[in-house]
Amino acid sequence: MKEYQGHRSWNAWNVSLYIANEYWLYRAGVVALESTKTPEQATRKFLRNTGILGRKTPDGAVYNRLCVKLALIGLEIDQLP
Repeated sequence: MKEYQGHRSWNAWNVSLYIANEYWLYRAGVVALESTKTPEQATRKFLRNTGILGRKTPDGAVYNRLCVKLALIGLEIDQLP
């Protein structure tokens, strides 16, 4: 698999882009991270609360568990208001 924009793939980059920039997805990610202890738990909570597993971004990238987990790990939540 070829890296893309510093991510493991185009799919991972695109999912990360949408989670970081769509406010409702970003907030769901922050809530999941702050209310759990591990990235795996946060990913499960995020997917359960948003219901997006298996769906696609508007660009066609699939919201799969690995890409969502990597996106949540990459969120910068220390700068929240």
